[in-house]
Amino acid sequence: MYVDDIPLTGSDLAGLVDTKVYLKHHFMTKNIGKPKYFRGIEVAHQKHSALLSQRKYAIDLLKERRLLGCKSTSTPMGTSVNLWFNDSHILDDPRKHGRLIRKLIYQRVTRQDITFIVGVLSGFIHQPKEVH
Repeated sequence: MYVDDIPLTGSDLAGLVDTKVYLKHHFMTKNIGKPKYFRGIEVAHQKHSALLSQRKYAIDLLKERRLLGCKSTSTPMGTSVNLWFNDSHILDDPRKHGRLIRKLIYQRVTRQDITFIVGVLSGFIHQPKEVH
């Protein structure tokens, strides 16, 4: 089995060293140092901590969907908003929509403010289309 890119972190330095020794003894490993970018998450190291950001991931997602110039809003979305439109063609390609939803679900790692709307949108994948 091949596993790639497993970051180890913690405040117990001895525990980290022991874990690295154990893994090196049982598997082929190499230490690539402190990551700067890992699986869509930017890591900014500070003296005793690290800041995580998905800014680049979000910008790349907006570029991909051609939404980079859209205006943001500081008001959270209401919970009673009806997002289902019968004349919408958003689900014409469910694979493309599913890929977008998976990326947004991953974006929630650092952006909990989008959790509700991503949950609502992910329900669209399983919504049947109405037949007229």
